[in-house]
Amino acid sequence: MEYNHIPRQSLGFFPTPLIALSRLSKALDGPTIFMKRDDNTGLALGGNKTRKLEFIMGDALAQGADCVITAGAAQSNHCRQTAAAAASLGLECHLVLGGEEPEQTSGNLLLDKIFGSHIHWAGANRKGEDIPKIVEQLTKQGKKPYVIPYGGSNELGALAFVEAFKELESQRESMDVLFTHIVFASSSGATQAGLMLGKKILNSPAQIVGINIDKGETDKVPFDQYTVALANSTASLIGADHQFSETDLILNSDYVGEGYGVVGTLENEAIAMTAQTEGILLDPVYTGRAMGGLIDMIRSGKIKKTDRVLFWHTGGAPALFAYSSDLDMMKRNG
Repeated sequence: MEYNHIPRQSLGFFPTPLIALSRLSKALDGPTIFMKRDDNTGLALGGNKTRKLEFIMGDALAQGADCVITAGAAQSNHCRQTAAAAASLGLECHLVLGGEEPEQTSGNLLLDKIFGSHIHWAGANRKGEDIPKIVEQLTKQGKKPYVIPYGGSNELGALAFVEAFKELESQRESMDVLFTHIVFASSSGATQAGLMLGKKILNSPAQIVGINIDKGETDKVPFDQYTVALANSTASLIGADHQFSETDLILNSDYVGEGYGVVGTLENEAIAMTAQTEGILLDPVYTGRAMGGLIDMIRSGKIKKTDRVLFWHTGGAPALFAYSSDLDMMKRNG
């Protein structure tokens, strides 16, 4: 299959590091754990959305866009990286954020403003429901807006993680390790869809295990159905002879807790343990919850000591500052 014809704009530093978490493994008396450090992609303090934006921004430029518009929660990592990518390419950026404007600006929202993005507050509509009317306004102003889907999750975003899987395979082979599980935060679908397709293309034995971060639906379609459909449409895009069904999807929803962005004991422990054993920061919404899920699966025996696990760090550390009142590190250290 060939997809060199699909536009791509360089935005990040790749390959990202692949490292062993030996101290965390020892603390858990668990399996060998590795981490793929997509928090080190370089764009606006890093994150996995940089990979997706390389293809998405490449398409926006190819279509002659002069502004981009996307949506997310107030502390969206995707929006922060989109704002930075747009600034680096000379594109106007509009962010449609859920909630109301806070009295104090911190975390990703502070960075959004530093990058010069135009912020539209949307109340309960954090997944882009208000985008069409803003597109209409921009078009009437003579601009050429390009809509980036929630989380950068379309076929181009998923294609980025087919490429990411190839990158991982090259690193894995050089380290002479074979993973039994690849665990990561799954929220808008493209990361998981791309990794599923990459696994099929490269015939990897690893289980692709998404830890569901959010309740609800994507585009009014149940998240599991959406992710499978996206894997199939991405395969069609690049001419890959692979078809997926829901039996191919491993999406663990045991750790959603009180819902998106609600930080509890699970996330607090995972953030503290990873920081205090490895000196690595997780975020409270995505990687903290996903690592909490991995820790629980190890302790419960669902992942065995003989397994070899890769945890894909998708970034998000700037959000720690906005969630300071929900993080209980001092008490845990005391």
